Amino acid sequence: MEPGRNRRRALLLDRDGVINHDHGYVSTIERVAFCDGIFELARRAVDYGYLIAIITNQSGIARGYYTESQFHRLSTWMTGVFAGHGVKLAGIFHCPYLPGATLPDYDRDSFWRKPHPGMILEAARRLDLDLPRSLFVGDQPGDMAAAAAAGVGGRVLIGPDPSATTTAANLIIGQLDQLTDRLTPVRGWQVSGWQVSGWQVSGWSEPRTLPGR
Repeated sequence: MEPGRNRRRALLLDRDGVINHDHGYVSTIERVAFCDGIFELARRAVDYGYLIAIITNQSGIARGYYTESQFHRLSTWMTGVFAGHGVKLAGIFHCPYLPGATLPDYDRDSFWRKPHPGMILEAARRLDLDLPRSLFVGDQPGDMAAAAAAGVGGRVLIGPDPSATTTAANLIIGQLDQLTDRLTPVRGWQVSGWQVSGWQVSGWSEPRTLPGR
């Protein structure tokens, strides 16, 4: 990235467990059930100047449960659903690899596979992202580890009982609308009265848990 060039903030989303419910290796339209609040969050982020991109491990490909072609067909459909809600996806980045994979072509410990940061760094390169001023939303500690390693400033973990989870997140929520309510149109977002501007706040390194309503 060129020094001094204006880069974009992004809302980076894990797929299974954040965009759609994780029923285990979702690969067909019929099995997709979107998580409550995902389109409202994405639309609010777009309105406030964020790019939206998906960052997803897809080990089901390596395990032989579905093909990359099937993944791409589902991604094309999902892109259309987001567009129907007024949200243009800037990119979908996936890692099909898995150490010890059933399919030899996919048997590797890829730098793209979370908790490694490769997918996020590639998204930043292709989309010219300002990662310290971006957000990553995931439902696994590995998502948070990847985001932290890539230098993403806002790392949000969503889960049913997140308070006992050891994680690199700096915000833990029970449901997506808790993040939507805290996005601001300025340079950051608000958490429990904090105004986060460029991710510089007192105590920012400490995870904050906001239980589900």
